[in-house]
Amino acid sequence: MVYDGILIGLIVGLFRGGVRYGLHQLASLRLRGGWIFPLLLLFQFFIFYLQERWSWIASINGYLFAAVYFTGLIFLWLNRHHRGFTLIWIGVFLNFIVMAVNGGRMPVSLEASAVLGPYYVDLLQEGGAVSKHYMMDASTHLAFLGDIIPLSNPYPRTQVISIGDVVMNVGIFLFIQYMMVDRGTKAVPSAKTETSETYQPQ
Repeated sequence: MVYDGILIGLIVGLFRGGVRYGLHQLASLRLRGGWIFPLLLLFQFFIFYLQERWSWIASINGYLFAAVYFTGLIFLWLNRHHRGFTLIWIGVFLNFIVMAVNGGRMPVSLEASAVLGPYYVDLLQEGGAVSKHYMMDASTHLAFLGDIIPLSNPYPRTQVISIGDVVMNVGIFLFIQYMMVDRGTKAVPSAKTETSETYQPQ
């Protein structure tokens, strides 16, 4: 879902005239601990890759993903002065909390997951985790923070998201708009200029 916020933000930013200004701003962006974000993406890729080959990785992948989220929270907190980053932090925190209290996995509503097709639903019903997800049941803690919101047509990408995902993507959208759209600055006349314009000699 995070990619949706980025893509929508970029498209809207470009339509609002942020091509040259936006690209310049994004290119000059400096983030504290900027190396953390690409490292987290790479680490997640290796988790997805290795869990299919080593069963012991699959057995602890929930805790590995929780560690990724926790590290991401530190990165976002370091950069909270940027527009939208506080909302992004809140969204990631909500996802982290529900995963942390459910063994490191994100609970998914069986009813909501119906939009993903019978294959995905069957995997959930079998009791096995699908990546970092598992089927929500009576023992699930903070179920309302899990993946309970189904998205399908007319939305271009079918998926199930959480409240945290929504909050996070609003923050991403606001950040990209702030970076890409040139709001312009109006010159504030100095006191000397105002005086000279106001006083008209007779």
